[in-house]
Amino acid sequence: MGATGATGNALLHSLLTLGAPVRALTRTPHKPIPGTTAAHQPPVEVQYADAADPRSLRTAFKGASQLFLAMANSPAQVELETRVIDIAAHTGIGHIVKVSTPAAEPDSPVAISRGHHAIEEHLRASGVAHTVLRPYAFMQNLLRLAPTVAQGIILGTTGDAPCNYIDCRDIADVAAAALTSPGIAGGTYTLTGPEAISYPELASRLTTLTGNQVRYVNLAPDELRDHLIRNAHMPTWLADHVTEIQQLAVARPEIPTTTVIDVLGRPPRTLDAFLHEHHAPFRRQGAA
Repeated sequence: MGATGATGNALLHSLLTLGAPVRALTRTPHKPIPGTTAAHQPPVEVQYADAADPRSLRTAFKGASQLFLAMANSPAQVELETRVIDIAAHTGIGHIVKVSTPAAEPDSPVAISRGHHAIEEHLRASGVAHTVLRPYAFMQNLLRLAPTVAQGIILGTTGDAPCNYIDCRDIADVAAAALTSPGIAGGTYTLTGPEAISYPELASRLTTLTGNQVRYVNLAPDELRDHLIRNAHMPTWLADHVTEIQQLAVARPEIPTTTVIDVLGRPPRTLDAFLHEHHAPFRRQGAA
């Protein structure tokens, strides 16, 4: 599930590289899924599925042996993912790889993380074999900062606290290993890139990368939340989530793990490499 999302689509590519048979589930099967062609062997099977439509799930899961479960965060996430798990168990799925969050705890200060904890508990109670991936912040989400970076600022509420970032493609490669290597399946893996950096350091690196001065502006949590709602047009629940996870990084300083290299035998992609690969959105219009 989530074949059109950043991690799900990257996983699709990982599995195709391994030659694994894949069924890509999407709510818009009439639209092309990036990177899939009829030339792939085995070919990608694309099928409609919507977590809000139990009948579609029962049809989509028929004949499948494993499920990758990655859904966008939302207020309905617990309801939707627990439904997916129940239907997967009923239709004979033997192994579920779920994307969760590092702070998946019942008393987490992050509401979305409390939801992931409830989903993880439901998954354990389902009796289905499972692997849980707990990635930190996605490097791909940094692209959302591009509009303000192009204006020379980054806004946040983390102060000098370091934050872990990981490339979605590394999450996907770990997921592919869990789906194809019995020795990897069954664990709970906390995933980060090779370093944790602060927003001031990110601003410094973007200054070097773009040739334009980028500075970090530290806001109070309520100020950041208000900015995200008023100026970034985020729904209230998402503005709350972004503010909560940034404050969590302050309360619990983030330290990189070695999980990616332990599982894959290679180091994770670096933030500098990601920023160089995606430098164009961060540049001011008209800049070279």
